[in-house]
Amino acid sequence: MIRTQISFDEELYERAKEAARREGISLAELCRRSLAETLSRHPRRKPWMAYVGMFDGQPEDSTTVDDVIYGRTSP
Repeated sequence: MIRTQISFDEELYERAKEAARREGISLAELCRRSLAETLSRHPRRKPWMAYVGMFDGQPEDSTTVDDVIYGRTSP
């Protein structure tokens, strides 16, 4: 494990301590679980992957790209 230090405002700290007490866990464990849950909703991926599947096209579109970029038609 890596040790780190974070700061809370007083109200958030008190609410978090109370939530941890109710769960029967430490404040550190509550923070770990909360962070893990938040990160699970944001899977790791490359930024350009957000555009995959965003645009519709036709199978022959790649032929058109070859014409435009390379000045030739695909076989």
